[in-house]
Amino acid sequence: MVTGVNGSLRDMARRIEHHTTSPRSAEKVYGAMVDETYVRDRLAAIGGNDAELVTFSSSEGKASYQLKQGVPAEHLPSMARSLLGGDLVIQRVENWAAGAGTVEVTLNGVPGRLDGSFTITDNGSGSKLTLTGEVKVSIPLVGGKLEKLIAEQVAVLLDKESEFTSEWLANRGLRRPAGPGALG
Repeated sequence: MVTGVNGSLRDMARRIEHHTTSPRSAEKVYGAMVDETYVRDRLAAIGGNDAELVTFSSSEGKASYQLKQGVPAEHLPSMARSLLGGDLVIQRVENWAAGAGTVEVTLNGVPGRLDGSFTITDNGSGSKLTLTGEVKVSIPLVGGKLEKLIAEQVAVLLDKESEFTSEWLANRGLRRPAGPGALG
């Protein structure tokens, strides 16, 4: 434990840095991140219970959106289940501009949050997305354990989202136009 000058427990946050790679260029991956159809498709595929795109706005290659995602209680560790008393509801706000983004995540029933930034860079023949941030949970004795759990689950989610993004971008080129005059 770390204490402050007055002997009280000092708040600490858990640093998180996670990398995912894509066979697509940074420009293509960023293009997906600011595309409302992509965000809706990703949320439908891996958003969990009661997933919802709460808000979405974009202009001139920038985008801001708020997502609500759910994790059923039976998929949570017992410590998290007892703390929450039910399903986990995740509120996530992302802002993207100039090939980079920020993210703020809050969880129902947990006095804490994740704040971070995303960068997307070209990496060989593809790209690399990096999340750098901090997870902070202000609950005495169990806060550190919850921070670790949240950081681990964020890494798992980012890996799933990266796989989805690569598949979505690969399949996007195969879609045919719809509507009048479209080829069947």
